Amino acid sequence: MSVKHPIISVTGASGAGTSTVRHTFDQIFRREGVEAAMVGGDAFHRYNREDMDAAMDAAAAAGNPNFSHFGPEANLFTELESLFALYSETGRGRFRHYIHTDEEAKAMGAPSGTFTEWQDMPEPTDLLLYEGLHGALVTDQVNTARFADLKIGVVPVINLEWIQKIHRDKAARGYSTEAVTDTILRRMPDYINYICPQFTETDINFQRVPTVDTSNPFIARWIPTLDESLVVIRFRDPHGIDFAYLISMIHDSFMSRANSIVIPGSKLDLGMQLILTPLINRLIERKRRAS
Repeated sequence: MSVKHPIISVTGASGAGTSTVRHTFDQIFRREGVEAAMVGGDAFHRYNREDMDAAMDAAAAAGNPNFSHFGPEANLFTELESLFALYSETGRGRFRHYIHTDEEAKAMGAPSGTFTEWQDMPEPTDLLLYEGLHGALVTDQVNTARFADLKIGVVPVINLEWIQKIHRDKAARGYSTEAVTDTILRRMPDYINYICPQFTETDINFQRVPTVDTSNPFIARWIPTLDESLVVIRFRDPHGIDFAYLISMIHDSFMSRANSIVIPGSKLDLGMQLILTPLINRLIERKRRAS
């Protein structure tokens, strides 16, 4: 953790909805005049798309059918931890982009499924925002969680997460339902070992729970909307959280436990704005006092 160079990590699995949270952060940064360095977790995958396919085939041939983007073999965990460590100390670091789509390829001048070149972060910045798979990772070898000053988990219930992933990968990447299902199955051991444990490290978790039937996510024709959902917001440390204020500002919300509040899904952005804005301002105020 760093007073002068704070780091915020937004962590969630593929299809969890971390990009929605990043949009909320963008709004807060723009309104509050915060200059943020943005880092996507996909930049720290070890392989481009073609090489990843080859690595999966090689792993399967060697008896490992569960090689996935969630696990250590397919990621640059040490490099990610080093970025967090360097930024927290100096406010500097290097990053790159992973290009997912043809639209992104046109904008970045490289083929989809590849990386851009590593580049220096812009300077100066007020904080680093990481959005990806491993922002609160703790293993025997690496610990990214210790460097993040505010850790946010985005954790829809599992059937909803799968529905979102299936629909996104089919629409944006042209995959079949069968191909996405195979990916979900292949990733499950790494999901259990490397994704789920992070949500005990996060300071706040936003978990969307649909109020419609999602019992078979593999045949769902539509993604449940925010209006068809509730959001459970869990605080690891509820001290200093004004729950009475939040309930008064977010209609139809209620506390389910001493550290949790439940809000209508349609109020997710409002809830994030109310909760995250003072926390971000607190980080920035600490930084400015230290400088």
